[in-house]
Amino acid sequence: MEVLSGRVLLRSADRAASRRFYRDVLGLAVSREFGPAEDPGVVFFLGAGFLEISSHGGGGRESPALWLQVRDVRAEHDRLAAAGVRVSHPPRLEPWGLVEMWIEDPDGLPIVLVEIPEGHPLRRDPRSFTPHPT
Repeated sequence: MEVLSGRVLLRSADRAASRRFYRDVLGLAVSREFGPAEDPGVVFFLGAGFLEISSHGGGGRESPALWLQVRDVRAEHDRLAAAGVRVSHPPRLEPWGLVEMWIEDPDGLPIVLVEIPEGHPLRRDPRSFTPHPT
């Protein structure tokens, strides 16, 4: 499997407290925020990786989990299912626009495989390009 990006997911019952802890106490830098402005999820830089603080999605997934971006979730589903990997949630387009599939490692650790479709905001470079005058 070609992993394009990865992060550790923490599903927090109190997102505000978790944000304050990781941002203000540990001093982690924010990569991006998402969701409602009054209580956003946040992705922090974590060395060469990322740490995402988000709320429970109602699916009963426990914290922590691994988030792995791949090129083609459906192809990985077929490959991993054939290899006997437990698929807890088959691939589907989520309301936030990502194609996700949940699997478990041999110890039951949840792993979400994510495909970012063309046109999704995560595919756009948030930096603006302003050429230097010559």
